[in-house]
Amino acid sequence: MTASIELRIDVDVPGIAEYAQVAATVVLPPADALSDPPIICFSKPAGSYSRAYFTCDLPGPGSGAQADWHARRGWIFVALDNVGTGESSRHPFDTLSLPAVCEINRRAEEEILLRLANGMLCPNLPPVIQPVRIGLGHSLGGCLTIMQQAHHRCYDGVVVLGYGLFHNHPPTPPGLPPVVVPWFSRDIAADRPGGILNLDEVEASQASGTDGGGLTALQWSSYFDDVSEDVIATDISHYEYAADGIPPIGAPTVPWAATGIAGKASRSVMTPGIVIPEAAAVTVPVLLAMGERDFIAEPGGEPRAFRSAPSVDLFVCPKMGHIHNFASTRQLLWQRLDKFGAWCAELVEANR
Repeated sequence: MTASIELRIDVDVPGIAEYAQVAATVVLPPADALSDPPIICFSKPAGSYSRAYFTCDLPGPGSGAQADWHARRGWIFVALDNVGTGESSRHPFDTLSLPAVCEINRRAEEEILLRLANGMLCPNLPPVIQPVRIGLGHSLGGCLTIMQQAHHRCYDGVVVLGYGLFHNHPPTPPGLPPVVVPWFSRDIAADRPGGILNLDEVEASQASGTDGGGLTALQWSSYFDDVSEDVIATDISHYEYAADGIPPIGAPTVPWAATGIAGKASRSVMTPGIVIPEAAAVTVPVLLAMGERDFIAEPGGEPRAFRSAPSVDLFVCPKMGHIHNFASTRQLLWQRLDKFGAWCAELVEANR
C-alpha cells in the first residue's frame, strides 16, 4: 500500500518579510517497491487548483488519483500548494512574482529532499540518496516549473502539462468569438502605462461584449465531451471568473479547489512567451503533454522553445480537455509520464 505524509515547510525568502510556508503531500510507495534508482516527482498545480488535484481520485469518466498511481509503480510523488494558495501561506500580491514563487518552491523541495536523504521523512522508507528528480507542472505549475529549472537546475527532467510557451490561450466553442485575455508585462505594474500589453484589444472586447463567453469558453476547453454535466458543474462551481485576467480563485466547495491566488505570478501565465528565455535555457529532457482540446494554440510549434534540451517529446492525449485529471483517458497520460521518468532515469545513470 502507498502511504501519504502531510508536511508544512517553513521557508525564509529574501524580499518577503515573514516566513513563507509551503503545504505539501508526499505519497510514498511501499519500501520494497521503490524504483531503482529512486524517482521523485515534484508537482505543482494550476492557478485555481490545490495539491489535491494530484492526490484525489477526481470525479469523471476516468478513475484513480495521479499521485497514488505513480507511487504504486515506485515513484515518490510530492504535490505542493503554490504559495498564496491552498494551505500554503498568504503574502502581499506584489511580493509573489514568478521568481519569488519559484524560489519558495525550490527551498521547500530542497528540505523534502534533505529529509528523504536523512531517512527522517518516513521510518519505513530507507534513506533516498541521489534520486532522479522530475519537475512536473500543470498550467501555471508548468510555467513555474520551467522558470525554476532554468534558474536553479534542480530537476533531471521536466514535464509541462497544458501550458503553451508561445501562446497559452483557452479555445472557444465553434461559433463563438475568441476570448481576449490581458497580457501582463513582467516589468511594469498592471495599473501603469504599458502594464497591460494588449490594452486596446481588451478594452474593445469589453466594450463590445464579444469576449467568447468567458465561463462558457473555460468550460468547453477544460473538459472533453464525455465528461458529464454533473461533474462539470461540480468542478466549475469553484471558479470565479475574473475579467481582469487574474486567474479564477477557488472557493472551498471541493477539496481540490485552491483558495487564494499565487500573487502576480498567476496573472502572467496567459501572456505569450512570458518564460521563453527560461525555456531556452532548460538543459534536461522535456515532456510537453496536453489534451486534445487544451490551452495550447499551436502544439506542434511548442518544442522549438526548448532549444538547449537534449530531448523534447510532445504528447497530445485523446479525449482530454485542459483539466487533464477529469478525463476518461487520464491513465493514458500517466502511462506516458511513467515512461518519461524511466527515460530520465536511464539518462541520469548513463551520465554518472
